[in-house]
Amino acid sequence: MICFTHKSYPYGVEGKITSHTMSISFLLPSPSCLPSTSKASIRKSTLEVIHKHGPCSPLVQDPNPSNHITVLLQDESRVKWIQSQSSNSSDGLKASAAVRLPAKFGITIGTANYVVTIGLGTPKQDLTLIFDTGSPLTWTQCEPCIGPCYTQSKPIFNPSQSSSYSNILCTSTSCSQLASRGLRSGCSGSTCQYSIGYGDQSSSMGFFNNQGLFRGAAGLIGLSDDKISIVEQTAAKYGKYFSYCLPSSPSYTGHLTFGKDGGAVSSVSFTPLSTVPRSSQFYGISILGITVGGNRLSIPSTVFSSGGAIIDSGTVITRLPPTAYSALRTAFRNAMANYTMAPALNILDTCYDFSKESTITVPLITFSFAGRVDVDLDPNGIFFVAKASQVCLAFAPNRADSNLGIYGNTQQKTFEVVYDVAGRKLGFGSNGCS
Repeated sequence: MICFTHKSYPYGVEGKITSHTMSISFLLPSPSCLPSTSKASIRKSTLEVIHKHGPCSPLVQDPNPSNHITVLLQDESRVKWIQSQSSNSSDGLKASAAVRLPAKFGITIGTANYVVTIGLGTPKQDLTLIFDTGSPLTWTQCEPCIGPCYTQSKPIFNPSQSSSYSNILCTSTSCSQLASRGLRSGCSGSTCQYSIGYGDQSSSMGFFNNQGLFRGAAGLIGLSDDKISIVEQTAAKYGKYFSYCLPSSPSYTGHLTFGKDGGAVSSVSFTPLSTVPRSSQFYGISILGITVGGNRLSIPSTVFSSGGAIIDSGTVITRLPPTAYSALRTAFRNAMANYTMAPALNILDTCYDFSKESTITVPLITFSFAGRVDVDLDPNGIFFVAKASQVCLAFAPNRADSNLGIYGNTQQKTFEVVYDVAGRKLGFGSNGCS
């Protein structure tokens, strides 16, 4: 077991923690799988969350796994796609246009990096799917494959072996909802067909049915704020309420829980969910400020309100207005002035060489949200680690302050992130998982 300690300095309220002191090994993933021991992991309505490239992953591992540059490039593609959905321009990459992107058969969707295993059909067939709060559709590969199917660790779903499977008719309300979102590609006889594309040029098409959406290049469980998402489909049972905890590193496991039945975290602070202009499927949040090492950054409130922001489980690196990012970077670099800097890594321009360090002291970064909610980031939520000699600040600037901000999954690590969709609020609870 690797331990780390907090080192506190007086600031305002006595005993206020303003920095973390930790072993370098705390930032580096273990080659072994270390399952979570959180209370949520024993609940019936809970699924185990696993990093798809970590040692706990049930997926078939690529013998040539994506390098860090590829991950960041895919992340940038996702960000551009998300921002296009809320853009003023009508000629951005909307879902209806996105379906024309070429499918990358043979690989899973590059965006989003956490998976869960669920049971589909009667009797159930276990399938491992990416979970994504930015997508409305839930779908998986389905037999018979039209075109090549990628290799997966579990058998491809066979609807002919499920007594509860049936396709949705073109005349149904559900199919009309697809059409209104630009996701219906047409009809095959009387059967509704869907088609969707993603920012990394992955795409999926197939039949819309009563257990999910099938036939594509990957599998995904859609948790967005949309009438066709799993959140809405399970509303009668779970009350449009779910939560998850993303582990501190790929070596650990987290969880995805549906419903309120006894949360794993005793204290959760809630901030209101806000409206995202022109794209209601995303979960909007109101960022009010950022504090580094106990010092609130001097950022005008209009900087955050100009473009608004969302929280997203599939975006890796948090995107900030350039004015806010510049202030954060300056404060962080000043606090880390005693450490050797390393070359930039793609979009990450503040990196350090910790290869000769045994311990480091890192300033505490706090995000302030509407509703007087302050979230102190976990140390693993501050960095994107390529290797010990290249550890980078896990934030990047948007092109303009008016672009949509995105609170990414790196910053969400170890928190119980609670989506009370019916109550229109988002919660953060510390120590949700390891």
